Amino acid sequence: MAALAESLELEILSLTGLTMPVTLRPARKLGDIELMAFSRRNRPYRIEQNAEGELEIMTPLNTKGGYREIFVGARLFDWAETHGGMVFSSSAGFTLIDNSVRSPDASWLSGAQWNALTDAEQRSFAPACPEFLVEILSESDSRVKLEEKMEMWIANGAQLAWMIDPFAGEVLVYRPGQSVERLARPEWVEAEAVVPGFRLEMARLWSK
Repeated sequence: MAALAESLELEILSLTGLTMPVTLRPARKLGDIELMAFSRRNRPYRIEQNAEGELEIMTPLNTKGGYREIFVGARLFDWAETHGGMVFSSSAGFTLIDNSVRSPDASWLSGAQWNALTDAEQRSFAPACPEFLVEILSESDSRVKLEEKMEMWIANGAQLAWMIDPFAGEVLVYRPGQSVERLARPEWVEAEAVVPGFRLEMARLWSK
C-alpha cells in the first residue's frame, strides 16, 4: 500500500527517503503551473494528481519497463503517421472530467479532438481524455490499482484501453459499456475500432 504524507510546503519538500509509491496530500489542489513545477523539481519520479487533489508519486521505470513503454509508443506513432491523430508518451498529462491529471504509458487523440483545444490548452495538461490508450504493468505497480485505473479511464471518456501485464502474459481490453476482454498470451493484439488497423506484436513485451 502506498505511503500517505501531508505537506503544506511542497516548494521545499524533499522526496528523498520516502518509500515509493507515496501519496502526498497538499493543503489545496495544485493548478497546472504548480503541478508542472513540482514535477520538474522532482524528476525522474512519475507524478499524477488524483480526483481528490492528492499527488500520487511513483518510481521511474527500470530499463526493461522503459523499453516496453517506448516499443508500444513507437508502434502507435507509426500507425498515426499514416492514419492521423496525435500520439503522446507517458510524460504527457491530461486533465480529465473528474479533475484528476493522469498520464497513460501511451495514448492517442484524434485530430479533431486535438485541434479543438486552444494553444494554451495544448501547452498545459490538456482538458481531454485520450480516445485510445495503453497502460503497462511495471514491477513496482499494483495490478489491482492499475485495473482500477483502467476503469477510471473508461469512466472519463476513453473509447478503448489496453492493459498489458508482461508478467502474467495477459492483455485486458476495456471498452465503454462492455465487460473486460481478457487475452491470454496473445501473439498480436489488434484494434478493430477507434484506432482501426493498429496491431501490436506482443512477443517483445512478455517477461522472460
